[in-house]
Amino acid sequence: MTAAPRLVLASGSPARLRVLRDAGFDPEVLVSGVDEHLGDMRTAEAVVVLAERKASAVAPRCEDALVLGCDSLLELDGESLGKPASGAEVVAMWRRLSGRDARLRTGHCLIDTRSGARVREVDSTSIRFGRPTDDEISVYAASGQALGLAGAFSIEGYGGPFVDGIDGVPSNVLGLSLPLLRVLLAKLGVPITDLWRTCGEQPG
Repeated sequence: MTAAPRLVLASGSPARLRVLRDAGFDPEVLVSGVDEHLGDMRTAEAVVVLAERKASAVAPRCEDALVLGCDSLLELDGESLGKPASGAEVVAMWRRLSGRDARLRTGHCLIDTRSGARVREVDSTSIRFGRPTDDEISVYAASGQALGLAGAFSIEGYGGPFVDGIDGVPSNVLGLSLPLLRVLLAKLGVPITDLWRTCGEQPG
């Protein structure tokens, strides 16, 4: 029986790692460190390009592995909202998002280093934002929690109470669509169940 390939996550995102571990995987983590600047590009295209850039940077370091790159951006009024650089940017983003609907788009790229085959795709989830008060936004911005988040929000942590609802895959909002990962693995001929950790085994 051929051993299952290693799963390598080309991302330093704690949320993505947690999503994979909670779903039964125990991936290795290698941060790509690639330049994430793309200039003018549609959000759905940008996240896939960045996901592939991350996976491609890590793949040469990994033999017999499946390397997964992901990237997320929030799209509002046709504009891509990435990670805020300051508390002031968090406040500005939330003043735009308050009471609005937006789409969180996450690009995925999976490379099989055994064959060189690669597949890539994007998943989108609609986000319905609540209307936090100015004081709530200020305290949230001061917490620093939003600085590492695309669109300055998450459905977890301090920002969770400000999201009224979503339409789509919940894990996609955390940066990695598990149903899409299953599809991409199948395209590469790898059953998702081959990558699950042994029953009873604890995450590494």
